[in-house]
Amino acid sequence: MTRFIDVPAMTQLIHTIGVKDFIGQLADHIQNDFVRWPDFEKSARVANHSEIGVIELMPVSDAQRYAFKYVNGHPANTAKGLYTVMAFGVLAEVDTGYPVLLSELTLATALRTCATSLMAARALARPDSKRMALIGNGAQSEFQALAFHHWLGIAEIAVFDVDSEATDKLVANLAAFPALRVVRATSTAEAVAGADIVTTVTADKAYATIITPDLLEPGMHLNAVGGDCPGKTELHADVLRAARVFVEFEPQTRVEGDIQQLPADFPVVDLWKVLAGTETGRQNAEQITVFDSVGFALEDYSALRFVYEQALRLNIGTDVELVPEASNPKDLFSHTRRQAGRARMRRVA
Repeated sequence: MTRFIDVPAMTQLIHTIGVKDFIGQLADHIQNDFVRWPDFEKSARVANHSEIGVIELMPVSDAQRYAFKYVNGHPANTAKGLYTVMAFGVLAEVDTGYPVLLSELTLATALRTCATSLMAARALARPDSKRMALIGNGAQSEFQALAFHHWLGIAEIAVFDVDSEATDKLVANLAAFPALRVVRATSTAEAVAGADIVTTVTADKAYATIITPDLLEPGMHLNAVGGDCPGKTELHADVLRAARVFVEFEPQTRVEGDIQQLPADFPVVDLWKVLAGTETGRQNAEQITVFDSVGFALEDYSALRFVYEQALRLNIGTDVELVPEASNPKDLFSHTRRQAGRARMRRVA
């Protein structure tokens, strides 16, 4: 049987663990897997692009587990009452190929994205960072804000979005966390001024220059999350030239990240090497650092692994017969009979 986690089950899982602990534990899972980077068979995601969006498959495996995620990115979806990003994923056994987990990943991707940002910032940002600018106040923004508030000690967040209704939503949601001071800015420049960390999570599929060199301050860490496909950027090229740039999987980031604007020999640092202690991260307090985050399949592997472990531990989800029961593994045809082919599932909580 395969454990199935739908949206209600994922919501139950998040509520039971708590958003704060879910993010923190997931960040630790991702870091542990990044440290094991050489153990994984990796490839850039397979993407099918259209004029209005992209649909992608993201596979990765080690010797025990194989994982993939189906995910889209359609910025115009919100006008249709749909989410910009939706996803689901599978975790399977390598030795048999059998799927052990089928899970929603729309909520989980938001959590794994902020957990990855947190993991990178813990390694790259100045440890005394207290103020963050959050540019782009859409579906990912609350998760980023809470990750940095709860686990990195960010006490004040300046927020800005060209869509004032998105900022209204963010401010209203963050009101439930009174220890976090939220300042509503009237421009990107106003939000970024005095920030220790700048997080960009914009959605438009365009060559944008949301952060320009004149906005940089010594010691700033930029968490560039929104630029995640060909033709989509958030940072001016000179911002990258002024910084030490860190990436997840370089072959993918060269195509999809902000560094797509720069020559192929522009130097970058593999984040996993910093986490494993074989490469230096921030070299001094004045240095500007950039995490050119595009999202990599290993982070989804970690998320699926974490969800599976917690679902079993907390007895949450449904067991479904996603693969036919093998009473006679040489007789698949018997499952075409009505009685044999009747689907079985068992709600476990």
